[in-house]
Amino acid sequence: MKREDEADFEAFVEASGHRLLRTAYLLVGDLHAAEDLLQTALERTARRWTRIAGVPEAYARTTIANLATDRWRRRSARPPEVFIDPPDVVDADFTTDLVARDALIRALNQLTRRQRAVLVLRYFDDLTEPDTAAALGISVGTVKSCASRALDRLREIVALQDLPTLHVLPRTKEKVR
Repeated sequence: MKREDEADFEAFVEASGHRLLRTAYLLVGDLHAAEDLLQTALERTARRWTRIAGVPEAYARTTIANLATDRWRRRSARPPEVFIDPPDVVDADFTTDLVARDALIRALNQLTRRQRAVLVLRYFDDLTEPDTAAALGISVGTVKSCASRALDRLREIVALQDLPTLHVLPRTKEKVR
């Protein structure tokens, strides 16, 4: 890699690394596995850096989604989730947020792989439906139906857990756009 390309790649990693790590974490549910996925995805992105036409984050995100799918295929059981280190000062809001976050991660783990990938890319990474479809190699209609079913299932799971403080998902049915 040329020196100027290397500088561009380092700037890309600095700017996008956190978002890509979050995507990987939400896809696999384990921080260490997410870091491994991100490292592999960045390695593949670096090897193709000169051929990626202005959208390296989309390429890296697609690579992460594909690597997560490969990982799921290789493993019969999902690994237990690992939480990010808590803050130094723990208050009631942190505890409430931690319970809500844990419930959401557990609920995401109960979805099918495709549903989970669609929700993570669509709502956590804020991709459009066509971008989500392109990243996963599925049609836009499949993204819409998968997202709708996944949100319904998440609402159902959260309702079964009886968590009144969890306001992440609306209790009423709403159409996914």
